[in-house]
Amino acid sequence: MGERFKIAIVGSGPGGLSAAARAAERNESHVLLEAEPHLSNTIYLYQKGKYVMDEPGILPLRSPIPFAAGLRETILEGWDEAAARLKINVRHQHEVSAIKRRDDGIFEIKCKNGNSFEAEAVVLGIGLQGNLRKLGVPGEDLPFVQYQLDDPDAYEGETIVVVGAGDAAIENAVALARQNNVVIINRKDEFGRAKKGNEQAILKAIDDGLIECYYNSAPEKVEALSAGRKPGRMILNTANGRAQILLDRVIARLGATAPRGFVEACGVVFPNKDPASVPAISAQYESNVKRLYIVGALGGYPLIKQAMNQGYEVIEYITGNAVEPADAPLLKAKFANLKGIGSVDQALAQIQKNVPVLSHITPLQMREFMLDSDIRTPAAGEVIFTRNDYTNSFYSIVEGEVRIEVEGKPQPVVLRRGEFFGEMSLISGRRRSATVTAGPNCILVETPRRSMNRLINSVEAVKADIDRVFIMRAIQSRFASEASTEQLAEMAANATLQRFKAGDYVFQEGDEGDCLHLVRIGSLTISRNIGGKDIVLTYVAAGNYVGEMALMGESKRSASARAAIATETIRLDGAVFKKLISRIPALRLRLQKEFKERTAANLAMQSLPGGGDIISFLMAQGAGEATDILLIDESLCVRCDNCEKACAETHSGTSRLDREAGPTFANVHVPTSCRHCEHPHCMKDCPPDALRRAPNGEVFIADNCIGCGNCERNCPYGVIHMASKPPKKPGLLQWLLLGRGPGPGEAPYDPNVKKDPTAKKAVKCDMCKDQAGGAACVRACPTGAAIRISPEEFPAYAQSRR
Repeated sequence: MGERFKIAIVGSGPGGLSAAARAAERNESHVLLEAEPHLSNTIYLYQKGKYVMDEPGILPLRSPIPFAAGLRETILEGWDEAAARLKINVRHQHEVSAIKRRDDGIFEIKCKNGNSFEAEAVVLGIGLQGNLRKLGVPGEDLPFVQYQLDDPDAYEGETIVVVGAGDAAIENAVALARQNNVVIINRKDEFGRAKKGNEQAILKAIDDGLIECYYNSAPEKVEALSAGRKPGRMILNTANGRAQILLDRVIARLGATAPRGFVEACGVVFPNKDPASVPAISAQYESNVKRLYIVGALGGYPLIKQAMNQGYEVIEYITGNAVEPADAPLLKAKFANLKGIGSVDQALAQIQKNVPVLSHITPLQMREFMLDSDIRTPAAGEVIFTRNDYTNSFYSIVEGEVRIEVEGKPQPVVLRRGEFFGEMSLISGRRRSATVTAGPNCILVETPRRSMNRLINSVEAVKADIDRVFIMRAIQSRFASEASTEQLAEMAANATLQRFKAGDYVFQEGDEGDCLHLVRIGSLTISRNIGGKDIVLTYVAAGNYVGEMALMGESKRSASARAAIATETIRLDGAVFKKLISRIPALRLRLQKEFKERTAANLAMQSLPGGGDIISFLMAQGAGEATDILLIDESLCVRCDNCEKACAETHSGTSRLDREAGPTFANVHVPTSCRHCEHPHCMKDCPPDALRRAPNGEVFIADNCIGCGNCERNCPYGVIHMASKPPKKPGLLQWLLLGRGPGPGEAPYDPNVKKDPTAKKAVKCDMCKDQAGGAACVRACPTGAAIRISPEEFPAYAQSRR
C-alpha cells in the first residue's frame, strides 16, 4: 500500500494550492499531487506578461498564499516562495489516474508513474484546461490552428485570427496586436462574458483600428492553401453573409469542459449530459461521494480569488471547523429584510427550492447569482413596473404572488411562488408589455439584465426553461384574449425558435404559407416585388407577428419578410394555427379584421412606391434598432437652427444635436441625434454605470460619468461626444439690463476659449426627459419640420409624404 495522509489534494491550481497551504499552515497530514514539474499549470500556461486580475474586487482573500492583481510571472514567483515557506508537501509529476473510495471510507489514489497513496479525504482542484474546446468545424486540427498561446512575442508580422469572446481570447488578441494583424471573431454582438477591464481593452483596440472584429459571426471551415502568401484561410458566416480571411494562424480560445470521464470514474455524478455542466456539490464543496471535495473551475467557480477562498474553506470543513464563506457578510446584507429565513445557506437553499428555474445551478453558482441580485419585499399593491416602461430586470417570485394586467384581458394574470416574469423585455429589449403589481406577502429576487444573460448563456437548462415560458407567454399575449392556456398548449409545444442575420429572408413572396412568425428580438421589413423592384410595405417590430395573411387567405405568401437587423422569431406551425382558429370563432373574426386592415395598408403603400423607398432608406441608417428617432423634413426646414439652440439652452449650453450632419433622401433628413436603441450600444461598457434608461425609454447619461469615452466609441451612429461643461450663463435680466453674457439662443460661451480636456464628459440626446413639453428641438421648430417618431410609425409617415 502507498503512503497514507489525512488529506490528498489533486491539482495545484489556485484552489488546490490554497487548500494545501492551509493544510500545511494547520500542520495537517497532507500531500499535493501535481502532474507537471511546476505549480499551477493553468496560470503557468497563461501568455507571458499577462496581467492577471483579482476579481471579484468586493471579496476579501482568505488564504496563506498571496494574491493581488499583477503580472503572471510575479504571481507564480510569489506562490513558489509561499509553498516553500509553508513547507507544502507537493509531489510533482504525479498525474492521478484513478481515485476509489473503499468500504472503510479510505480513498485509494493511483498515479500514472506507478505510485499510489491513501487518504481520508480528497480535494479535487484539477481545473478544466486539459479539455480545451475545439472549433468544431472542418480544419480544426490543421497545423496552423492552435488552442493555447504561450508567448505573444513569438509571433510577428502575421495575420492571426483569434476565435472567442472571453477573457483569454481578448487578452491574446490585444497582446498579439502589438506586432501582428489581428482579427477577432465574436459569435455575439458584445463581449458580455469578459471582465470589465478586458472588455474596455478590446473595445478600445477595435475603435483604434488595432484589431478588426467580426460580430455575430462564426467559423464555417478552415482550409490549408497550397499556393499563395498565406498558409490558410477561414470561411466565416457573418451577419452580412459569408466572408473569407486569408491567415497565417488561428488561435481559438473557446473555453474548456470538465474532464468528465475521469471525474465520473471517481464516482462523482453530473446533473445532466450537457458538456458544460459541472458536478453537483454542497455549499461545503462536498460531492455526492462522501469526503471527496471539489473546488475551483471544476465546481463552476473559475475566478482565481474565489478558488483560493474555497481552498482555504474546504480544509476548514474537512477538519471540522464551521467557517463562514468569504461572501457570507455580503449575502447576509442582501437577506437583512427577510424574517425567519435562517442562515445564508438556508436562505439560498430556500430560494432555489422555491424557484425551479434556479434549481439548475450549483449552490456555488447560486451564491454568485445572488451577489449580483437584490431581494425586494414590495407591499401589497405596489407597482413593480408599468406597461411601456423600459426597465429590463428579471424577477423570480420566492414567496407570495404578483398580478399582471394584460391589455385586452378583464382580469389580471396571477403568477405565484416559483414563477418568474420580466423575460419579455429582458430578451427583446422592448418596452414592458404589461403592468405588474405585488400581491400579499410578496418576496422577489430582482436580477440585472447583464447578470441574467450571463446565466442564460452559461447554463443551458436555465435558457431552456426561460425560452419555454417565453414562447408560451408570447403566444398568450397575442391570442389569449380569446383562447385559453389549454387551447394554446399545442401551439406552444410545436413552436420553435429561429434566428436570422440582417438581410436574411424569413420567407419570400410566392412561398407556401405553412407558418407564422412572432418577432422575439429585432425587426422585419415586409416588401413586394413590383416592376422588378422590391418595395417596402411596412415595418414589423419585436412583439408583433407576420405570415398570418397566407394562412388566413389560404394562399401563398403575398410579400417577403426580411430581417432589418439581427432577428429572432418564434415559428408557429400553420396546421396547428389553423386548427386553433377553426375552434375559436372570436379569434378568427379578430384576425380576419386585422388581415383586412393589413391588406388595405399594403395596397395603400403599393400605390406610393416612394414611401417604401423612404422606409428602406431609414432601415439603411440603422433605424430598425431605434425606439425613437429625430427626422427633419428638408422641404419645410428654413435652416434657422432653432432646434440646436433650443437643445443647447435646455442642456446647460451644450447642444446634443447636429442638424446639418447626417444623410438625406427625398427631403427626409436624419440628423446626428440619439436613436435610443432597443439594445443601446453605448450601455455595453460603461465602467461607472452612468448610461441609464428612463422608464419612458430615454437613454441618458447620469452625473457620475467619468469621461472615459467608451460610449462615444461604442455608438455606431456618432451621436455621443465628449464636451466640457460651459460656464453658467447669467440670467435674462442681467443680459437685458447689464449686457452680461450671451443672449437667449446665442452661444453660451466663446467657442475659441481653450477648455480643460480632463473636465470633459459624455453628452448625448436624452429626449429632454425632464421637460414637461417633450423634446425641445421639436418644440422650437417654427415650421414643424422636426419630428420624433418610433419605427412602428414609419409606414404611416412614409404614406403621408405624397
